[in-house]
Amino acid sequence: MTESGRVVVAGAGLAGFRTVEVLRERGFAGPITLIGADPRPPYDRPPLSKKFLAEPDLDPSLKADFTALDVDFRPDEAAAGLGEELLTSRGAYPFDHLVLATGALPVALPGDGRQRFLRTYDDALALRDLLRPGASPRKALRLAIVGAGWIGAELATAAVAHGARVTAVEAGPAPLAAAIGAPVGAQTARWYAGAGVELRVATAVEAVRPGGLVLAGGGQVEADEVVTAVGVRPVTDWLEGSGVRLENGVAVDAGLRTSRPGVYATGDCAAFESRRFGRRLRMEHWDVALHQPEVAAANILGGDEVYDPVPYFWSEQFGRMVQYVGYHGDAESLLWRGDPAEPTWSACWLAGGRLVAMLTVDRPRDMLQARRLIAAAAPVDVSRLTDPEIPVKMSAIT
Repeated sequence: MTESGRVVVAGAGLAGFRTVEVLRERGFAGPITLIGADPRPPYDRPPLSKKFLAEPDLDPSLKADFTALDVDFRPDEAAAGLGEELLTSRGAYPFDHLVLATGALPVALPGDGRQRFLRTYDDALALRDLLRPGASPRKALRLAIVGAGWIGAELATAAVAHGARVTAVEAGPAPLAAAIGAPVGAQTARWYAGAGVELRVATAVEAVRPGGLVLAGGGQVEADEVVTAVGVRPVTDWLEGSGVRLENGVAVDAGLRTSRPGVYATGDCAAFESRRFGRRLRMEHWDVALHQPEVAAANILGGDEVYDPVPYFWSEQFGRMVQYVGYHGDAESLLWRGDPAEPTWSACWLAGGRLVAMLTVDRPRDMLQARRLIAAAAPVDVSRLTDPEIPVKMSAIT
């Protein structure tokens, strides 16, 4: 067993919980304290906007056994400051190693009307109650969703399936424009129409008011309930003045170390150095929260491991499985693999003659092979890559 001082983890989502789990798996025998702002034990977030809204028996809990792990778990306790100790809303915690895993919180819109979010277990429970059969016996629930990104699309999928009248309002030129660009995002607009969701793009919201939305430039959307899904911001305000460098989150090196010795960051709040893509990235994805803790735990125990993945993300919306691998921010060209008007297709981003990212719609084999091709950084034959009948792996030029 390994002793390496006292470890404190701030944040009890998947990233924080996986950190303590991996530390124990790797033989760390010292004291561990896990502090979470959420009153609930750790749970998985992806199901909250996917199957949880439709399946009442689904339990997203991570089934944490803190007795078996010998971890001091402190729920409902928010990180508040960092000096020589970690300061929280209830006390102070000395540490030899500190892991920052405080995640991110939804961005709210101005206005005095009620706006809901879909970020926490309790958020999802409240929305599921609204959508359950018989919740609105006299008429269908009028639901306005602000934001047609990943969460907005998944919520719209669940809501319309439960009989709600859904209007999705997006400030950008197309759904998912901020995430994958307007040319690709625009191909998903027909999915909304096909599901009976009213989609309004290039429409900014001025305020949330009782009874719905006030739109910038005039007009309104009447709604019984409003859900705001316009993005999140990393929870880092409490670190101001702490000596921890902040840059679109907590800035960490490839080993997930912050600018303060002994302090690491993982999950949604961590902006890491990607050697593969030559820039700092912050990814709000389940895959990151699952695997970054492996690197952080190894380095706490004296290792020198590097986190440098091919990023991966998935979304289930309007009866389709959408998967994304890589990073397209520096891409020079966008190519289509198949016709986006057809049920299955892929979008490919290239830079320097190499595949750097791919989005697939119901083409899981494309995604798996693209991930390997991006990792290999091999040049590709464009004519083969854009032919949906040829396996993606066969487009590599060797």
